[in-house]
Amino acid sequence: MNDIRLVGAYASPYSRKMRALLRYRRIPFRWILRGSREDANTPPVPVALIPVLAWSDTDGAHAMVDSTFQIARLEQYRRERSIVPADPAVAFLAALVEDYADEWLTKAMFHYRWAYAPDAAKASHVIPLDQNLELAPDLLARAAAAFAERQIGRLAVVGSTPETAAAIEASYRRLLTILDAHLRELPFVFGQRPSTADFALFGQLSQLAAFDPTSAAVAAATAPRVVAWVNRMDDLSWLADPSAEDWTPRSSLEAVRPLLTEIGRVYVPFLIANATALASGAKEVTCTIDGTNWTQTTFPYQAKCLRWLREGYAALSPNDRAAVEATLAGTGCERLFSAT
Repeated sequence: MNDIRLVGAYASPYSRKMRALLRYRRIPFRWILRGSREDANTPPVPVALIPVLAWSDTDGAHAMVDSTFQIARLEQYRRERSIVPADPAVAFLAALVEDYADEWLTKAMFHYRWAYAPDAAKASHVIPLDQNLELAPDLLARAAAAFAERQIGRLAVVGSTPETAAAIEASYRRLLTILDAHLRELPFVFGQRPSTADFALFGQLSQLAAFDPTSAAVAAATAPRVVAWVNRMDDLSWLADPSAEDWTPRSSLEAVRPLLTEIGRVYVPFLIANATALASGAKEVTCTIDGTNWTQTTFPYQAKCLRWLREGYAALSPNDRAAVEATLAGTGCERLFSAT
């Protein structure tokens, strides 16, 4: 891989996830703002999503989307400063946390950004300026109004409604409490070095704890350690080269059970219900999450996430699967691999 480029946006949690990852791994790359003049030569991708990871090699120019698969491609390219734990059982658990952050925590990010007027006002005015600082005031006002109207109209699509708001916000607050307590003992989710889980959590928290006013105020008031961690995660290029001993051994995974219990409490019921609804041909998924009636549009991609998790679980050796099962027992996450 040569001339590696990451095309993204500052307000995109997945862009921030991948930029921080590349920095930590000390992989030379160019950060390119989506829509900028420098973006004009980015190879086409199947869907208009960011970030785009682009590179060239002897076969020509390439580009791909989806941060999870981008991580896998970079792991193939270079193993130094890997973010995938060497122990398959720990790596699987890290992938589960990554999936939760990418697919559930993003609901909180979207909710806080567009359900609160001050947050929507900030996002709708700042994000267009990220791409064009020279926007005239009248053009900015029109762009902000159109942007806010479109995004606010999508709140229910991701599950944010007046009925679910309290559950979303309670889940965010619990996550902050869990991470704040965890960071008193360990600097990263799975030990002394960052994993896929950390970068996925960071991506969403780069917005929740650092950009959007309401959720950032909650983080500052209740979990200042998490706010400091987010600042640190943005650029870990300074961190010394890790060793294999820096990963949490499978015999010491008790520390991650509070986080897994939160995942089992909110994300697992949605994943299962979403897949069931899609299998029946339903356009909406209806379920109960943390005692709240939850209804939203079905998400085909998240059904794929469940399938990929189950495939990863099935691919584990019997010994590795037993270690995963022991860690997940009683968290609610075990339902992912027993439900049909």
